Amino acid sequence: PITPGELLCLGSSLAFSGLFYYLYRKKARVVARIQEAPKLQVDDDLPALVSAADGSCLPYVALEGIVLPAKAVLTSHYHEGLQGVIQKLLLKEHRLIWNSLARSW
Repeated sequence: PITPGELLCLGSSLAFSGLFYYLYRKKARVVARIQEAPKLQVDDDLPALVSAADGSCLPYVALEGIVLPAKAVLTSHYHEGLQGVIQKLLLKEHRLIWNSLARSW
């Protein structure tokens, strides 16, 4: 005989397993798209390629080329000879909406 507590535990276990499997499959599809991303070289043809793309945006593209730092190269404290740069991001808001509750834009 199975008790109601055991049925509850079994049902919740199956529900959580189904949820986690769904999330796993969703992330696996994203990883597969990233791995299949085309590799482009940073050269003079890149701006024309981006402007010709749908919406002037290339989703999941791997760029290969030489990167020059804006100020100084970052060196790793943990791996000798490993260097990196920081990418500058520009955030442009297209529309500002006044939030009267928070009294902010």
